[in-house]
Amino acid sequence: MSRWVRFFFMIAIGFGIGLLYGWVIDPVDYIDTVPDTLRADYKTDYVLMVAEIYQQDNDIGKAAERLSFLGDEDPQTTVSNAIQLASQVGYPPPDLELLGNLYDALQAISDSGELE
Repeated sequence: MSRWVRFFFMIAIGFGIGLLYGWVIDPVDYIDTVPDTLRADYKTDYVLMVAEIYQQDNDIGKAAERLSFLGDEDPQTTVSNAIQLASQVGYPPPDLELLGNLYDALQAISDSGELE
């Protein structure tokens, strides 16, 4: 057997053993994982998806309900944090505009006292 064949054979065996261990012998167990444990960038993506849905249906109550899924008390704060992170990491302007529209709608509703 040539040296290269043995090398790649051993790599394949190591890869197979790693998969066996990670998937069968000791897989990762996520127990009682909640959405507020998401990283900030994933939360921002979720808020952007809520903003895209809000653009389609214009139902601010439903948008606030979807935002509450992240576990934050105030949907405005959630959207504000998402806008800050989106600006920092370079989201495209149309996405920032969607987030801004959602924030403005939440602010208008909270100022009028309709969103509790």
